[in-house]
Amino acid sequence: MDVKSVTVGLPVSDIARAVDWYRRVFELTGPDLQPAGGVVEFQMGPLWLQLGEEPTKRSGAEVITRFGVEDAAAEHQRLINLGIDVGPLEHAPGAVNYFDFLDPDGNALSFYSEL
Repeated sequence: MDVKSVTVGLPVSDIARAVDWYRRVFELTGPDLQPAGGVVEFQMGPLWLQLGEEPTKRSGAEVITRFGVEDAAAEHQRLINLGIDVGPLEHAPGAVNYFDFLDPDGNALSFYSEL
């Protein structure tokens, strides 16, 4: 099998609010696609991030979507400056720096940088 791309779909309760939030947090200009009503997609390197307006109630295991960035510490500070509630910057010696945070609908996200 030769996987060509990956799309991660996240449920959001208000597509306009979500688009604004994701543009600010990920410094995006899109969305790049609007394949259907209430659905937008941003291309982020080899990944497509799809936001779909649908119920956001959780009923199973929580999934966290992690994004590799150049400098997790710098991104941590940038999000704090934007007023985003972020968890502490964690350091796994010899592996990664990372931190977790939630979008307005409770989707768990994380930024990490490899050491």
